[in-house]
Amino acid sequence: MPRRHSDRSGNVGRVQIYASAPLFVTKRAAVTHATRARTANRVKNSIMRAAFWWGSRRVVDPFHRLFYDCGWITWSDTKWLGVPTQKCPLDLWVYQEILEEVRPAVIVECGTAFGGSALYLASICDLLGHGEVITIDVEPYPDRPVHDRITYVTGSSTAAETIEHVATLVADREPVLVILDSDHTKNHVLGELRLYAPLVSRGSYLIVEDTNVNGHPVLKDFGPGPAEAVEEFLAEQSDFFVDRAREKYFLTFNPKGYLFKRLRTPKPEPAA
Repeated sequence: MPRRHSDRSGNVGRVQIYASAPLFVTKRAAVTHATRARTANRVKNSIMRAAFWWGSRRVVDPFHRLFYDCGWITWSDTKWLGVPTQKCPLDLWVYQEILEEVRPAVIVECGTAFGGSALYLASICDLLGHGEVITIDVEPYPDRPVHDRITYVTGSSTAAETIEHVATLVADREPVLVILDSDHTKNHVLGELRLYAPLVSRGSYLIVEDTNVNGHPVLKDFGPGPAEAVEEFLAEQSDFFVDRAREKYFLTFNPKGYLFKRLRTPKPEPAA
């Protein structure tokens, strides 16, 4: 850039221009640079994956078990506007991010309990000015919160009459997002996955909660549960995939449980 040169007396002299020599990059040099960059990125990603694995084994999983086992003062004592939600707060934060991105017209929740999570979801819909919650449970708990955006349905989430009623309530509205948090046995969750997957809009989510049980990493003696149901469900179809990016806070009660519905069904690979 132009600079003014001054002598010792302080008089300003002529403007002098300083410029570096022109830089010539050959095609071979450019390719070499790009290759090195890609290699460096692969190395970084490998290091990050190793760090994540190490962190999960040495830090995250032990803390996850501590947090879960102390549920009476942690997740089981988590409330939204005074109503128990019994969720991991980090998952609730991820839920609001998903709602803001997807803007679902309808959220179907299997497993209401006290109604805290339904109230939380309805409150986020209030902030967005869009959306309704249909929540299902076999038990009609007393004193559940009343909200204009919440519809309570009593019945088994897998009963034919319940599915038909929910489909009628949803009608042709889109997008639809589904959250499964009822009976956590593998067969029940797998049944829910198969029944509710068609309701989920493309570009939306089917969230399976509590995939952390049966040793993933808590309650190792639980028996086959949500995680095993997800594994079998994903092996049956190709419309959904696990969105691990939703586990960005490391601690989640839904590992491999954030299932994203692809915008289009992948084409089958040609037979060999």
